[in-house]
Amino acid sequence: MSLLKKVLNRPFFIRLFNWEYWSFAAVYIPVVPVWFYYCLRARSFFFFSASNPTIENGGFLMESKKKIYDLIPAAFYPKTILVTLPADPDEVMARIHASGLQYPLIAKPDIGARGMGVRKLRNAADLRAYCQESPLEFLVQEYADLPLEAGIFYCRLPGEKKGRITGIVSKEFLTVIGDGIHTIRELCQQEKRFILQLDALQKMHGDALDKVIAKGERKELVPYGNHARGAKFIDDTFRASEALQQQIDLILQQVDRFYYGRMDIRFRTWEELEEGSAFSIIELNGAGSEPTHMYDPRHSIFFAWKEIIRHWDWCYRISLLNHKKGIPYMSFAEGVKMFRDNAQFEKTIAQLYV
Repeated sequence: MSLLKKVLNRPFFIRLFNWEYWSFAAVYIPVVPVWFYYCLRARSFFFFSASNPTIENGGFLMESKKKIYDLIPAAFYPKTILVTLPADPDEVMARIHASGLQYPLIAKPDIGARGMGVRKLRNAADLRAYCQESPLEFLVQEYADLPLEAGIFYCRLPGEKKGRITGIVSKEFLTVIGDGIHTIRELCQQEKRFILQLDALQKMHGDALDKVIAKGERKELVPYGNHARGAKFIDDTFRASEALQQQIDLILQQVDRFYYGRMDIRFRTWEELEEGSAFSIIELNGAGSEPTHMYDPRHSIFFAWKEIIRHWDWCYRISLLNHKKGIPYMSFAEGVKMFRDNAQFEKTIAQLYV
């Protein structure tokens, strides 16, 4: 490897020359004036809270995942239980047995923070460790063992009979393919996306990273479709066929007064998803949703800014219509408290979870 390539493969330069790895502030600060423009028009800094009236804070920050699942028809999402604190491992295992859940399972904080704290539990020992380590209320959920994952952004104006898909992102999990020569760690060092995850992978896999896997063997390193955990995001908005639009609209109109946000979904094939079969909703996110198809490495930062503003406009129009129907905006004091609580929450969770 040349000296120049070694330098460019350092995390600092990977982030510098690939905008998809920029910090949240670096991406959003240039378009903040547009956000204030919508605040001025709405006469509220927190107009977004009216976008989804049945979700806390419109689904912008600090919303409970369990309360959102409770809005979704049970057949559409994985069987889920909420674990409150203190989390007694024996009691949790008894609840899991009674509910019919089987390993592997997914555990994640009830209030999300960009994938932090999400863990795949392969057995009772993993569950016991998670119960003992978690300082937050969390969910235990059956693992949706379906091969494909996508995020589908959906918008519907209040009063409209039909909504529409405004973006689709497909997700490639962090996976290496063995060559029979190099260790998993060495394979990771060959790809920029993987290099940025090496510290987290070391905590997750330890000495297993020094194993050589057979030529052609695939090893999934992170079983979550989260960009911050190394997943590659691919813009598949072109897949928004009329059949898919109708099916997604049919699904999300069954969620009480859900108008704006992104549904993260696992499924078997696009054809079956268009028919409304072989799928599971992993998460439903509201006003705080990003149009994550913008993170496709093929897109420029200018494309990202365009998509952010386009979706802010949808959020503004939806919130305004709901407000005219009597849905109040969050007060200034409530909004400031929400941001303060979230800042403290993210600080706490970042210290505790991989």
